[in-house]
Amino acid sequence: MYQALYRKWRPLRFADVIGQKHITDTLRSQLQSGRLSHAYLFTGTRGTGKTTCAKILARAVNCEHPVGGDPCNECASCRGILDGSVLDVLEIDAASNNGVDNIRDIRDASQYTPAAVKKRVYIIDEVHMLSQGAFNALLKTLEEPPPHVLFILATTEIHKVPATILSRCQRFDFRRITPEDIAIRLLEVAQAEGIPLTEGGARLIARLSDGAMRDALSMLDRTAAGGATIDEDAVSQSVGILGGERAAELMDCIRRGALGRAVGLIGECYVDGRDLSAVLDQLLGLIRDMLLVKTAKGNISAMLSPAYPEKTVRELCQGCAASTLIAYTGMIQESLARMKNASNRRVEAELCLIRLCSLGADDYDSLAGRVEALEEKVKHGVPAAAAAPAPAQAPPDGDRPPPPGDADAPPWDEASAPAQEKAKAAPAKPKAESWPLWPKLLTNLTGKIGNAAHVNLKLSARGELQGNTLRIYADDSVTAMLASAAPTKEAIAREASALIGEPCVVKVREAEQAEEEADASGVNEILDNARKQGIEVTEF
Repeated sequence: MYQALYRKWRPLRFADVIGQKHITDTLRSQLQSGRLSHAYLFTGTRGTGKTTCAKILARAVNCEHPVGGDPCNECASCRGILDGSVLDVLEIDAASNNGVDNIRDIRDASQYTPAAVKKRVYIIDEVHMLSQGAFNALLKTLEEPPPHVLFILATTEIHKVPATILSRCQRFDFRRITPEDIAIRLLEVAQAEGIPLTEGGARLIARLSDGAMRDALSMLDRTAAGGATIDEDAVSQSVGILGGERAAELMDCIRRGALGRAVGLIGECYVDGRDLSAVLDQLLGLIRDMLLVKTAKGNISAMLSPAYPEKTVRELCQGCAASTLIAYTGMIQESLARMKNASNRRVEAELCLIRLCSLGADDYDSLAGRVEALEEKVKHGVPAAAAAPAPAQAPPDGDRPPPPGDADAPPWDEASAPAQEKAKAAPAKPKAESWPLWPKLLTNLTGKIGNAAHVNLKLSARGELQGNTLRIYADDSVTAMLASAAPTKEAIAREASALIGEPCVVKVREAEQAEEEADASGVNEILDNARKQGIEVTEF
């Protein structure tokens, strides 16, 4: 009968346990010196070796011929514990045996000496699932057990274990296993099992396992069922995530605002049967690497995920500020929370991409974050698309003059020409143009006004000089507010006066106000002419 890889390759000695040397060395030292505790508490995330170490310890304390603190796995005691025939070593699942009566049975049975081995060992897995009454029933026995009894408790949620239990046990914290150690172990197992596993596939499985050796072996077992070579593409297809190149392409689309291609990639994932939550979670991992590149100093190669080349991550970071990446993270996490109860997960994923590709000012945590994003865009260049000219509307046939050489056409009466045609013939009134020295003024203001005001003036404002009055028209209220601040306005006036050679007055307006002033200019001209001719005009 086929046996799962994580069961077949469960370590039988402390030396075989991966990534927990700080624990295995201590336990072997205690076994060799005879300074064993009466109760141990193993805590850590899933798949890190808690139950495995508990079983090895149970054999080691009863082994007839221990080798350097490790069980020999050959004597009658070791073989009996391995095949489950020794009833003095008992493994209990606290999730299904969590009542007071179950603990009372353990307490009563612990009074009897073991029949086949030296110590009676109780391994209580997921001990945090015990009820409060069960914990209370265990307290006295755990504090002063008979000399022939050893308790080994294991849990993934240490915060749920009462302090009275913690104080009676020696606690060992199991760490997440590093991706490098997991990848090496996977290659060893694959070679022994004859599985064609590539180094890239091993690294990807190691990253996806999140520090759990059992999860890594389970993913290898599932992917190997196909029989083909297990590379990155095979692992991605089996687990239901994007490959490294496609994930980088999706992130590049988000960075550039290429919404159409981004939604197309999500559609391909949906058709391929991939888990869209896993795809968004994969984006979070890539953004994490990008944040490390943007913010960390020194050599960060060891901290980056092995799924993406460092060169690719650095290229994706160009033009992306750290505040933008943080905003991306918040939006993806909100979408992942909504996906749990969403009736259509594809729509939720596509809406998430729409938000990511059209990031607005309100999506940043603070004004400083928005300014940082603007500075990053200025540093790497902001692409601007030219507006297409509006097509001119042709006048009706009756309102246009006859073409030259048309002898049959009636004579064209210039006086009867429509007002629209006359307006077209009249020279257009010149519009106010931007002040040519505006860029030079912005350069001179460097370091003399706040950084936020300076960046917003560069990106979202223009200046017009009329006489000795400099009018600044801002595209949004934030820029207008920053430019209207008294210190900023005074600095602008000083630098503008130096450029034009006379005192300058600075007025700040929003762009909408500029349009209103332009519309009112014609009315003001009529009012001025009327007053010159002595006509009384009442303004409403």
